[in-house]
Amino acid sequence: MTHLPHQPISPLDGRYRNAVTDIGEHLSEAGINRARIRVEVEWLIFLTDRRMFGSLPLSDGQKSGLRALVTGFGEDDIRELARLEATTRHDVKAVEYFIRDRLPALDIHGASELVHFAATSEDINNIAYALCLGAALHEVWMPKLRAVIAALRDIAIENRAVPMLARTHGQPATPTTVGKEFAVFVHRLERIAHQIEGTEFLAKFSGATGTFAAHLAADPDADWPALSREFVESLELTWNPLTTQIESHDWQAELYNRVSHANRVLHNLCTDVWAYISLGYFTQTPAEGATGSSTMPHKVNPIRFENAESNLELSCAILDSLAATLVTSRLQRDLTDSSAQRNIGVGLGHSLLALDNILRGLGEISVNESQLASDLDDNWEVLAEAIQTVIRAEITAGRSSIADPYALLKDLTRGKRITRDDLREFLRDLDVGPDARARLLALVPADYTGLAAALVDFVN
Repeated sequence: MTHLPHQPISPLDGRYRNAVTDIGEHLSEAGINRARIRVEVEWLIFLTDRRMFGSLPLSDGQKSGLRALVTGFGEDDIRELARLEATTRHDVKAVEYFIRDRLPALDIHGASELVHFAATSEDINNIAYALCLGAALHEVWMPKLRAVIAALRDIAIENRAVPMLARTHGQPATPTTVGKEFAVFVHRLERIAHQIEGTEFLAKFSGATGTFAAHLAADPDADWPALSREFVESLELTWNPLTTQIESHDWQAELYNRVSHANRVLHNLCTDVWAYISLGYFTQTPAEGATGSSTMPHKVNPIRFENAESNLELSCAILDSLAATLVTSRLQRDLTDSSAQRNIGVGLGHSLLALDNILRGLGEISVNESQLASDLDDNWEVLAEAIQTVIRAEITAGRSSIADPYALLKDLTRGKRITRDDLREFLRDLDVGPDARARLLALVPADYTGLAAALVDFVN
């Protein structure tokens, strides 16, 4: 058997690459290395701007040249870093040498020892991951979540008054509207999105065990905590003053738990839409040339929502693992977080793929109002709730002497299919006032939706 040429193991890098490629811009190995270069470059500029240890501020041209190492980072640089790491066996040390090698060409002399000055690799890494994760979240994942929420909101508003039989426990129940049910998901996801958008991205820059020991040895008079805070905040991150060698990753655990929460709400959406399609409440638009089944030509399968379900589950599995793993580091440092964090992009990637499928799926379904109306008209027994509630009010007002209205309606309807005529015959002799009787006789399942249509205003 001949060997296959190199193939991706993860479907995110193969079959689904086009849907998730933007995550790789930030959370691939190359994306992290580019961020590491940025941190090292900005630290060098930060130190020389303050003339630390007799250094001179760099010229604007030299600063631009250093920052171009980040903005111009490309294939040749990726290959060179790989070559350097093959020798150093250390990813951050390779980045340090990469920058040092470029200083002469930028006419930067006498400042090479300030590259990676007093920094442990985790000073660089924790900031690099915070920068990459922030960019991936706000530039890639969150816009896709917002697009899904917007699509759900449009469906909710458009169908705010379209009546639909509810199915609590899978059984016919008090009617609702299509719009109100979609508005519930909008409301849930908006709340979680707001929490995610409020995430604090923490970072540390305090040396080998978080004590500023090397910094203080080099310059006992400098206010190193203040300088560290200024540097971290210059990168638009939140400074963490108390850490071991690593930033404690608590903020990452909080973020991954919130993204997993969003995933699970989206999973609930997928299973509900799948069920509505199964009931005939929604019809699907067949894609031109697509096949639903290899043997049953009639089928249009809800594959977008099924694909999303599995990817949401995979995303949660990875993100839950990260949230549990990253908050523990033995004593002042171990490397469990190093391997784990390389999978952040995988966790977010599966979620992004699910969001893409949900968005596509929502664009391929239509409300089947005739099926909704037929289902409502076949289930007049759902008005039993309304009738027994009106009787209770009539008893309280002294206009009825019925002993147990709930039991009366239970005997009439439980486990039975009641027609409109059955209900009207029952209501004609019901011991209630004339106004209540007229109100009940006029009631039909399609109108028994309460304030469902108005509730959509809460997400409009």
